[in-house]
This record gives sequence, C-alpha cells and structure tokens, in this order.
Amino acid sequence: MLDVIKDTLIDGIKLLPFLFITYLLMEYIEHKMGKKSKELIKKSDKFGPFFGAFLGAFPQCGFSVSATNLYSARLITLGTLIAVYLSTSDEMLPIFISESVDFIIIVKILFVKLLIGMMIGFFIDFFVRLIRKNKNKDFQENEQDIKEFCEEEHCHCNESGIFKSALKHTINIFFFIVLVTFFINIIVYVIGEDNISKILLNKPVLGQIVSAFIGLIPNCAASVILTNMYLENVISVSSLISGLLTGAGVGLAVLFKINKDVKDNIKVVILLYLIGVISGIVLELIGFKI
Repeated sequence: MLDVIKDTLIDGIKLLPFLFITYLLMEYIEHKMGKKSKELIKKSDKFGPFFGAFLGAFPQCGFSVSATNLYSARLITLGTLIAVYLSTSDEMLPIFISESVDFIIIVKILFVKLLIGMMIGFFIDFFVRLIRKNKNKDFQENEQDIKEFCEEEHCHCNESGIFKSALKHTINIFFFIVLVTFFINIIVYVIGEDNISKILLNKPVLGQIVSAFIGLIPNCAASVILTNMYLENVISVSSLISGLLTGAGVGLAVLFKINKDVKDNIKVVILLYLIGVISGIVLELIGFKI
C-alpha cells in the first residue's frame, strides 16, 4: 500500500510542470493576446495533428493532459486531441529502455503509433470541416469557447493576475489527478497484473479488444501492464499497440473533469477505442512484426 501511495504522488508530481505551463498559456491567450494572435492559432489547426502526434510521442502523459485542457477551451481541434492521445505512450518507453529492448523495436512501435495518430488526426479534422462546411457553419467558436471555459473555471485573472490564476487551476487539477490515480492504483493492486494478463493469453482479436480497453484506464498503470505483458510474451505486438493507442494516461480523466460537454467526452472515448481495436486487428491481419 505504501508503494501505491508513493507511485500515486510521483505520477502526479510529474504532471505539475505540464499543467502549470498549459494553464499559464491559456490565461495568456485569453487575457493578453490580440485578435491577430488568436487568428494565427485558428489557422495553425490545419497542422495540429502533425505537431500533436510528435508531442504525444514524448514519454509520460503530460502532453495528453495539456492537449485535453487546450481542447476543452477549443484552442485545438478534435483531430489534434486524438492525434496526441494515439501517439502517447506514457510509461512504455522508460520500461523498454530499462529492460534493454532493442532500439529498433522501440523506434518501430513509436513510429507506428505516431503515423496512425497523425493520419487519423488529419482525417478527423478533414471530416469535421467537411460537415461544418456543408452545414454552412463558420469557425468563430474558438474565441467564444475559451471565454466560456474561463468563466466556468472562475479564472478572475484581472483580479489576481494570470500567474496566480494558472497556479490555482494547476493545484485544483493536481489534486483531482492524484485522487483518480490513487483509486485506480488500488484497483490494479487488488486485482493483480497476473490475473489481468490471463485474460489476454494467446487470444487473437480478443487480445486487441481487451488490450484497447485496458489502455483506456486513465492511469500510467495501463501502459505498465501492457508493456510488461508484451515483454513476457503474453500479448502480441499488435495487441500491445492497440492498448498503447488508447492509452492517453490521465488525459481522459481530466477530459471528463473539465470538459462540460459529456456527449463530446463519450464520443472521444468511443472514437479512441474503435481506432485502437481496428488498428490492432489490421496490424495482426497483415502480419506486422518487429
């Protein structure tokens, strides 16, 4: 139990820099930047999935949390958010390195995740723009939504300054993440990784379905479980990728905390899960090896 508490605090502390920088940026955009700067951000949305996929590929889940906050304020697109989630590997890279896994294997897995995230992200944004164009909707929602986001979160930036406001939001979300992480760590501790791995042993298709579901656990425990099972030859590489694609760390937990549109949140989860399962099955069918 002491290890559970220790791991929970360490996971939360790792996210603090990402949380603070993200909230500071959002406060600055809303209260300091001019109209031209906001227009520049809107135009950059077209390249969002490209940069999002690369940023998400960095170890840990900090960028998925940052992307979640930016998406909730509608500063990035759905495609960019999904690209970040899909490319996020959380604890996979540190574990692979500690286990002296061949560098080529690590690169191949990261590249496949990055490529899938980027391609799916661009496709989603293209599809969303096509629908909006057909419905004659413009793209004025970014500026309105970040104002609504700040109002709902009670920023009060004019009274306390953007630094104090960002610090307040960072602390609030930090405690929320710690509570969620602690709860999930206890569940994993009680069930045990061995019992979870038995569900997936030598079961194609079902392996991708269950692995993708495990990946949805809003905690680094998901990537730890999946990576260790792969290293122990319990699951195939395609099942591993299915789980890692859906594994966005605590990003999903933060999404349900700060994004008030519950239907939108459920849509993101379903979309993420289907992409993870289908991608893993396709990789299995084509005989993907590393």
